[in-house]
Parts: sequence; structure tokens; C-alpha cells
Amino acid sequence: MAKSATIQVRVDEDTKVQSQNILAKLHITLSEAIAMYLRQIIYHRGIPFEIRVPNTETLKAVQDAESGKGLKEFSSVDELFKDLES
Repeated sequence: MAKSATIQVRVDEDTKVQSQNILAKLHITLSEAIAMYLRQIIYHRGIPFEIRVPNTETLKAVQDAESGKGLKEFSSVDELFKDLES
């Protein structure tokens, strides 16, 4: 089928750049990714993933992670596993 329709989408610059960087590693353009997403909507007859409001515990975990609260850093995988085993 010939590609003749145009879609314009407004997103913040950071979202666009981060998405393009990830897609470039997959050798997929942003246009190709959006076309795939639209085909999946047709295939699933709806959004192809679950959309829901996160619960309070999940929201707190995301906020903590974004602020760096409670995060640990390890210099090696061995150090990580030692911490996990303790």
C-alpha cells in the first residue's frame, strides 16, 4: 500500500531525542516505529499494552528512584551479588 498520509505529533524535544537515540540502535526510524505502533493498534483493536494508574507504592518507588533516594551503587557485579546475598 502506498504511503500517502501524514501525521503530525507534538512531543517535547527530550522525548523525541531519547526515542530517536534508542530507535537508532535498533536501526528503526521514528516514522517506522510510529507506523509499527499504529499497525499494532489495528491488530489488537486497541492500545497494544496495558494503561493504568500506578498504585501509591509504585508512585513512591518511581519518585524515590528519580530523586536517587535509597539507591545503591556498585563497582562490580560481584559487589552487587554480595549485597544481595546479605
